[in-house]
Amino acid sequence: MHYFEDIEVGTRASFGNYQVTREEVLDFAERYDPQPFHLSDEEAAKTHFGRMSASGWHTCAMMMAMMVAYMKQDGHASLGSPGIDELRWLKPVYPGDTLRCETEVMEKTASRSRPEMGSFRNKMTVFNQHDVPVLTFLSIGLIKRRPVE
Repeated sequence: MHYFEDIEVGTRASFGNYQVTREEVLDFAERYDPQPFHLSDEEAAKTHFGRMSASGWHTCAMMMAMMVAYMKQDGHASLGSPGIDELRWLKPVYPGDTLRCETEVMEKTASRSRPEMGSFRNKMTVFNQHDVPVLTFLSIGLIKRRPVE
């Protein structure tokens, strides 16, 4: 299990391998972001996207799926997140793309009011199969402190 005390500023991690499918792009868009360029190649061709693209919010959800799988595999004592900063959708994500993540720990802080937890800030970057960044943000993670034995 990885606890607050195990986090080192400057640590980098690379993880994930998410295949973006047309069916998933359509399903997400129909349910949560039904803009024409997420639903139709013809409509998207009339825009700067050129063809149907995934919603930026869908890209965030795909990143989250990769992050949770990584945390489960790596044994993080996660307590969730109070939010993110500086979210940027840099490039469109298209059906057929393969996404992966890279993260870097920027800082960490022990909680003064909750001694059982701490927080850390990460810079998250999501890349497509061409190693082109498609999404960036700064995240704030909450994590358990190592139990006193």
